[in-house]
Amino acid sequence: MPDLEFRVEGAEVVPYAAAPLLAFRLAVRNTVPEEVIHTVVLRCQVMIEVTRRRYDRDEEERLRDLFGEPERWGKTLRTMLWTHTSGILQPFTGETATDLQVPCSYDFNLAATKYFYGLARGEVPLSFLFSGSIFYQDESGALQVCPVSWTKEAQFRLPVLTWQRLMDAYYPSLAFLQLRRDVYDRLYQYKVRNGIPTWEQALETMLRAVDEGAPV
Repeated sequence: MPDLEFRVEGAEVVPYAAAPLLAFRLAVRNTVPEEVIHTVVLRCQVMIEVTRRRYDRDEEERLRDLFGEPERWGKTLRTMLWTHTSGILQPFTGETATDLQVPCSYDFNLAATKYFYGLARGEVPLSFLFSGSIFYQDESGALQVCPVSWTKEAQFRLPVLTWQRLMDAYYPSLAFLQLRRDVYDRLYQYKVRNGIPTWEQALETMLRAVDEGAPV
């Protein structure tokens, strides 16, 4: 029966996709090298191991919205589920490799986006937890199926720069802010009432007034 081992070897930005994608290069080895693997239907949970790295003061400040005051991080820092993904491995014997594509969001209501945005440098420690089904050929030539063991996982340290390059490629110099409809209506009325042409200028005008202590 197959016994698969997984190793994540790298991550690259997928250009020109409909939405931001990272491609993680996944190497797969069967410890029973003579078996013919017809296909593997692979599922994966990607976890962010937030406690496995250090944070400088700037990062602590930027992550305050997510984890609270740094004095409480001993209680608030916990491994986070980033996303689920899946893939299909083509027929192989011994070893193979594939790209595991992970969609990324720039929605700042999501904890993962807040976390990535809060990091200036370094790496993000990730864990990939695998499951799925293996279709293989036994010694008699018959097609068999067995599960991917629930203990199978791999670790990878994603450079923060890779995530920054991804967002720069899809959203150059942009960030997104989601508002309640009533708040949006008030901001829109302010923009129209003051003859301000763009949303950026409307927010800059309001922030400047606050900084100067003037009424908005």
